[in-house]
Amino acid sequence: MKPELQLSLQFADKAHRALLPRHRVARWLRAALGAPAQIAVRIVGADEGRALNRDWRGKDYATNVLTFDYETAPLVVADLVLCAPVVEREARAEGKAIEAHYAHLLVHGVLHAQGWAHERAAEARRMEARESAIVQALGFPDPYAR
Repeated sequence: MKPELQLSLQFADKAHRALLPRHRVARWLRAALGAPAQIAVRIVGADEGRALNRDWRGKDYATNVLTFDYETAPLVVADLVLCAPVVEREARAEGKAIEAHYAHLLVHGVLHAQGWAHERAAEARRMEARESAIVQALGFPDPYAR
């Protein structure tokens, strides 16, 4: 049985709304959760993505996913912000379906919300292996396959 999930799904950028129905986003998040969670997922445009990345990480560009984690136990509480234009650009550049890239980034973000990291090489290998297993179990290709 998958952990309980309270999901708020917000679209500031509606470009990919049809690809991201609530039930699908919830399924992808639950696949990566190890505990009950309250998660807000916000899909944004380039301006909001850039402003958030600049203000919170000091990096003046829009990035694919930002994770704001507030609690990890007993309840995972987090906001995940995905920048639609960046997700689309990356998916096209990598020859991936946009939906598959969203699934991967949501899995990636929710793992961060639970304390997973990829700053060191060993951490990155562990996290990438976990992401690959989850994403493939969801029926998508391995996001790290070369």
